[in-house]
Amino acid sequence: MATAKDPRLSHQTLRVLRVFIDQMPESLAGSDISKRTGILSGTLYPILIRLESSKWLASEWETLDPSEAGRPRKRLYRLTAIGYNKTNGALSALGVPSRKAQWTF
Repeated sequence: MATAKDPRLSHQTLRVLRVFIDQMPESLAGSDISKRTGILSGTLYPILIRLESSKWLASEWETLDPSEAGRPRKRLYRLTAIGYNKTNGALSALGVPSRKAQWTF
């Protein structure tokens, strides 16, 4: 059941969450998520912000020297234990099969 802190689970939000479930335990940059879902940045980043503020996602800057990489650092997002459990619950309520693997957080 949704609480006041849970994000709204729109079709796009569920697509984003499914990418995280399918890529567990990998951390993903917004550009990676956009490529996998086809969701444009103007829609994607507000979703990521809502999921992070609801504690379903956690994020951190990648550890690299931008001048050596020749590009800016990426913000990497990963599903939290709360996000994993709530995502599995939401997908299962919709009849969407999810991965059966158990992950350690």
